[in-house]
Order: sequence, then C-alpha cells, then structure tokens
Amino acid sequence: MRPQRPVRPRPVERPLFPESRQLEREWWLRCVLVLVSPRAVFSALRDDRDQSAEARSEPMIAILFLSGLSIFFASRTAGHLYDDPDFDPILIAVEAIVTVPITGIQNYWLGGLAVHLGLRGAGTTSSYRQARHLVGLAQVPIALALLTVFPLRLAVFGSDMFRGGGADDGVGGHVFDAINLVFVAWALVLLVVGARTIWSFSWLRTLRALALSLIVFAAFAALVIRL
Repeated sequence: MRPQRPVRPRPVERPLFPESRQLEREWWLRCVLVLVSPRAVFSALRDDRDQSAEARSEPMIAILFLSGLSIFFASRTAGHLYDDPDFDPILIAVEAIVTVPITGIQNYWLGGLAVHLGLRGAGTTSSYRQARHLVGLAQVPIALALLTVFPLRLAVFGSDMFRGGGADDGVGGHVFDAINLVFVAWALVLLVVGARTIWSFSWLRTLRALALSLIVFAAFAALVIRL
C-alpha cells in the first residue's frame, strides 16, 4: 500500500492591488462628496503619491468630460446649431466631440498650470499634478449642471435651445443662464476652498495666489487667441 502524500493547502487567492481599487472607489465617492463636504475631500488631495494620483485619474476624466459637455451646451455655439439650413442631427455630436477635448485641455491642463504658477508665486511647493486635480475637482458643480439644468432646459425649450431667436431667447433663457452662472460661481468657491485647505493658506494668501493664477490664465488665453 502506497503512502499517501500530504495534501498541500491551496493558496488563498487575493485580489490584485486591493489598495489601489479601494483608493479608486474612495475617489469616485469623493467626486460627489466635494459638493457637500469640500474640506474633507481636498484634505485627501494632499496625498500626492503616484498610487493616489493614479486612483484619481478615471474620476478626473469623467469630471472633465461632463463639465466640457456642460460648457458646450451652455455656449453660443450650441445655441445656434439649428440656424444652419444644412443642419444635420449628427452635427451636435460632432461639435461636442470636437469641443469637449479642447475645453478639457484649456480648463484642466492650462488652468491647472495657471493655478500651479499662482500657488508657486505665493510661496507653496505644490506639484503641477496637485494643481490640475484641484482644478478638476472644482469643476464638479459644472458637471452637475449638465445633469440637472440642461435636461430641465431641454424639457422646457426643446430644439429651440439650439436655434437663435427661439423660445429660450427671452426671460426664460436668461433665467437658465443665471442658474448656470451660479454653478460656475460654485466651482470658483470650491477652487478657493480647495487651495486654502490643501496648503493651509490664510484667506488673503489664497485669494492672492488665485488672483495671480487668473492673470496667468488670461495671458495664456490671449496667447492662444493671437495664435
């Protein structure tokens, strides 16, 4: 009778990179929480390790895509698409596909660079990546406008949203424009709160740094226009 070999216990399978997956889930949740508890979310942005930054990458892409669409649909370009007699329904999709990446580059990369330089001018040692992610998180209210204001405006005005002189070219349209500006102001407030929270600035120092960032961003915009 042959002696039985001892049965070796099977190794326990563990999920790959559990910490990375957990960090990514946390950052998806923070994309919502930044609207109600911004200081807690921006405090987490102090962690600028590569692993933490990687966990924020997909949420950032989603924010930039939604905010870019929101800006496009609120723009004068979208408001006159139906004015073209040769209009094709696919045109809206094409315009959005072209405009959204440009808006994302402008707001995320150039805006992030402007904030980074403004913060450096205020004496902080922030990284460009942190500044970009700050700008990205600050755009969550603009992305929220796409999911709230845009469907309501579309339900009220229909295709007149994309036509000059339509039903939205009056008091009703101005009301929705004012609501959109409220969401933009909300984003600017988050930018100020985020900069102050991450780098523990005073209010005065924060405003001074972001004022410098605004000057840098205006210079970038003027350069792009001239080119």
